[in-house]
Amino acid sequence: MKPVHETTFLLDGATGSELDRAGVDVGMPLWSANAILQAPEILKQVHIAYLEAGSQAIITNTFRTHERSLAKAGMGDRAEELTHKAVEIARHARDEVNTDALVFGSVAPLEDCYSPELSPLSKVCEQEHGQMIRHLVNSGVDLVLLETMCSAGELCAASIAAMENTDDWALSMCLEQNSTGILLDGNPIAEFIPALARARFIGINCYPAPKLAEQVTYLRSIAPTHMPIAAYGNVGYADVDGGWVITDAVDPQRFAEYAMDWAKAGANIIGGCCGSTPATIAGIGKLLCSDPPP
Repeated sequence: MKPVHETTFLLDGATGSELDRAGVDVGMPLWSANAILQAPEILKQVHIAYLEAGSQAIITNTFRTHERSLAKAGMGDRAEELTHKAVEIARHARDEVNTDALVFGSVAPLEDCYSPELSPLSKVCEQEHGQMIRHLVNSGVDLVLLETMCSAGELCAASIAAMENTDDWALSMCLEQNSTGILLDGNPIAEFIPALARARFIGINCYPAPKLAEQVTYLRSIAPTHMPIAAYGNVGYADVDGGWVITDAVDPQRFAEYAMDWAKAGANIIGGCCGSTPATIAGIGKLLCSDPPP
């Protein structure tokens, strides 16, 4: 596989919110997976927009194509089909814009990203993530990305499944906002970082952009020195009532300034998560070119 980073590697940004802005139905339980069936051309254009903004990798729209997720809409038997189609759409977009760009296959938590208590038993997680990872590998992704992992048990099970099915995998975690280095389930990430030594990179995503540098600094301090670090934050955050609070990172220029802080804190791989846009990614790329991190 081509190198994931040389100096600073630029990921894409959010897909679901871009589909929503384009008028695609992103209602639950399928969420962004609706676009694979109902709006494949719009989905392709989202990928293209990120590539044209400078993304060196795009992440497949497979956040909700696990069999478990699709079963909630009576479509569990179409998991392999829809995963393959999502990868195909991403690869076609990549080939039209930049054949050197990479396609990362997204693997999400089996249940709600902000509810680690809903995570199934580890053995179930290993089996179901293993199936999803095989679908992605067979569809031709360049790397399997386990992202937004918020439960230690599921994180470890998904990592085992990844190691059993590919050498090209990475992992990104979802952390508590009011403490450093703690998963949403309360487990400290320092306890299992050694078990992730075979990952191509590790990182943090789905975290408020203004606060992410502190978490990156900590992750860099406990990770192996050779391990690349990824950071892709949100423009806002979920409040205690389940609402969404927008921060000043909604402005692409401000988000890019925060992203530079992540890079200076030790992140080699940078992008956007919830609410970010192609303009966000373009803004980061512009700052990286004008003021590269040390």
